[in-house]
Amino acid sequence: MKIKANGITFNYRLDGAEGLPWLVFSNSLATTLEMWDEQTAQLQSKFRVLRYDQRGHGATDAPAGRYTFELLMADAIALMDALDVKRTHWCGVSMGGATGMGLAQRHADRFDRFVICDTPGQSTPTTSAQWEERILSAQKGGMKALLESTIARWFPPETLKANPPHLDILRKMILATPVNGFVGGSAALANHDFRPGMKNVKNPILYMCGEKDGHNAAVMRQMKQEFPAATYIELPGAGHISNMDQPARFTGAMREFLDAA
Repeated sequence: MKIKANGITFNYRLDGAEGLPWLVFSNSLATTLEMWDEQTAQLQSKFRVLRYDQRGHGATDAPAGRYTFELLMADAIALMDALDVKRTHWCGVSMGGATGMGLAQRHADRFDRFVICDTPGQSTPTTSAQWEERILSAQKGGMKALLESTIARWFPPETLKANPPHLDILRKMILATPVNGFVGGSAALANHDFRPGMKNVKNPILYMCGEKDGHNAAVMRQMKQEFPAATYIELPGAGHISNMDQPARFTGAMREFLDAA
């Protein structure tokens, strides 16, 4: 399904009956709305689920240029407005999680509960330099040049060795990501800092991270200390795309958190 919002055409999908509470899923860099298939299947009986491809991803338009999280947040609000979503829960992984952190601080009245997953919530000089290197790699060699290094960064060696089916799904998503979208999203990830503002958020927050998600798990444990009102859940053995690595645990934790609303 397609709709125009904030100057571009978005690809989106709706599941669940009209009249149920809204739940919006937001994808990570180099993935599509299909990353949420398992969660949607389990939650659509209780929620009106809106999934969308973030700007530059999947079947959403991929304008050239460096994106910002201000732009990605404006996209989310414009899409909600276009679909008459007055208030919703939010769940995002990585880039989608960081988008949610910004929305919690700047558009809190449009949201109820946030599930923020597998994101450090800020860039650092080191991570910014890494993102700029990846941008150059994509511009020179396309997404194929980043495929295996991305999968290796997302998942621990034991998962790579086991090679579960969702890894091939993600490989296809990465390869199909427009270079413009990867460059734009990487630029946003290279320049953001939502952590300081989280202490002022009033919405209920669930932080969730894969235990094997690089340094993100340690960072998100620290984020929980910075914002004691938040709940933090670590998913054993899961990598960066934790909802696909541990779908049952991820969805169960989400359901329990949202049921409390």
